[in-house]
Amino acid sequence: MIPDLPRPIADYVAANARLDLEGMVQPFAPDAVVEDDRHRHVGHAEIRSWIQQETVASRAIFTPDTLHHEGDHVVVEGPTVGDFKGSPLRFTFRFTLDGDVIRALRITR
Repeated sequence: MIPDLPRPIADYVAANARLDLEGMVQPFAPDAVVEDDRHRHVGHAEIRSWIQQETVASRAIFTPDTLHHEGDHVVVEGPTVGDFKGSPLRFTFRFTLDGDVIRALRITR
């Protein structure tokens, strides 16, 4: 893992490495928004369901290897390995932080 990841992102990535569903949800603000594969998930309940279906079920582990900033976004890139077609795939995670929580996340390939 990249050593200088902001705390909420580091917490999300560490929980993902353990496939810890609740640990992955915890860093998000209660009204956070996740955009992935042209779908939008708002709030903890929808984000939890998305993580269960797209991450835990396919055992998808994201390993960030680059970090940079684009305006208000923290951009983290790296491969994701799991039980899904085409694994591993490289993804870009664009996080918007608000203090110690993730306010928004947009995932692209």
